[in-house]
Amino acid sequence: MTVLRTRIKELRARCDITQEELAEMVGVTRQTMLYLEKGKYNPSLLLAHRVARALKSTIEDVFIIEENA
Repeated sequence: MTVLRTRIKELRARCDITQEELAEMVGVTRQTMLYLEKGKYNPSLLLAHRVARALKSTIEDVFIIEENA
């Protein structure tokens, strides 16, 4: 089973950005950002790129794909 884990909350805190601010920066609702943070929503490549740029990071650093054997 493949699981997508995110570091959005941690990186947001480091950048001192609220969920609402980040959501506005990337063009989604705060609810969408909440689902992204909890790993309950898989972003499109474009959204993943926007989130990573807004957090001054890379897609690979923000979104971690975990493969369970």
